[in-house]
Amino acid sequence: MARPVTLFTGQWADLSLDTLAQKVSAWGYDGLELACWGDHFEVDKALESDKYAREKRELLEKYNLKCWAISTHLVGQCVCDLIDERHKGILPPRLWGDGDPEGVRQRCAEEVKNTARAAAAFGVKIVNGFTGSPVWHMLYSFPPNDFNKIEAGYREFADRWNPIMDVFDEVGVKFGLEVHPTEIAYDFVTTQKTLDAIGRRPAFGINFDPSHFAHQFLDSAAFVTEFGDRIYHVHVKDSKKRVGDGRRSILGSHLNFGDPRRGWDFVSPGHGDVDFEELFRALNRIGYNGPLSVEWEDSGMDRDWGAPDALAMIRRTDFAPSSVAFDAAFASE
Repeated sequence: MARPVTLFTGQWADLSLDTLAQKVSAWGYDGLELACWGDHFEVDKALESDKYAREKRELLEKYNLKCWAISTHLVGQCVCDLIDERHKGILPPRLWGDGDPEGVRQRCAEEVKNTARAAAAFGVKIVNGFTGSPVWHMLYSFPPNDFNKIEAGYREFADRWNPIMDVFDEVGVKFGLEVHPTEIAYDFVTTQKTLDAIGRRPAFGINFDPSHFAHQFLDSAAFVTEFGDRIYHVHVKDSKKRVGDGRRSILGSHLNFGDPRRGWDFVSPGHGDVDFEELFRALNRIGYNGPLSVEWEDSGMDRDWGAPDALAMIRRTDFAPSSVAFDAAFASE
């Protein structure tokens, strides 16, 4: 049986949930992964009243849509980051407060805990998001890194996230880190370090997004196979490398997405370098039956054209694993 296909609402938060749900239902999606910004899923309101969660469910049901996950990427980013003015733009005023960095981190940690509680009240078992990173600024080792400080950064991550995961355990919800540049885990090595740092506790897993691997020249299917027991949710997003002319950098050149001088850019699923057939085969091998959630980002394509096109690509490419050997019919009785 093919996996359900959902749309992540984070890039559509300028639309009301009702407007977006109507679109998505008409396109043929099975559900929505609700972002915890815009009016799509507001954690504080979900905890204030059972009515809020009930009305969200009723709205989805009106359009024959389901929800398997909610997402707290923006708030989660601020739990471990070195806070600066950029973070003010992704946080509501109640969490930014006076902007004191440690105060921001503490308030955001409490909000992620509350997100787990709100997810449980809403009947959802997965919260996806970012963790932020206290060591990302040391990616390029010049001035030379003190690698003891990098190890200390992973301990700081664990110190900040273990109490959050305690709440996830209490309410029966799991967290899916989107392995991603600027996070504590962004490739194979750092994912292993992250899981080790937090004691491989079951509440902490991965929201796998292959688009962040393509322009790092990493093998998405191999990652899924290696960390198969931690793949709790999957995003479908694509990335295109454009470094062949020798003039464009894989580091992005401090250029915004969509600038043609960049060495890579996000594109609509099926229009980039991700091998989705191999990825889906790997998901079959690990027994992943959860949703494939389209995170639609493409600066060069109209999203109302791209989102249904992405759905069509998944329907065409995703397939159930075989239950028999292909040559079983050749066997003699």
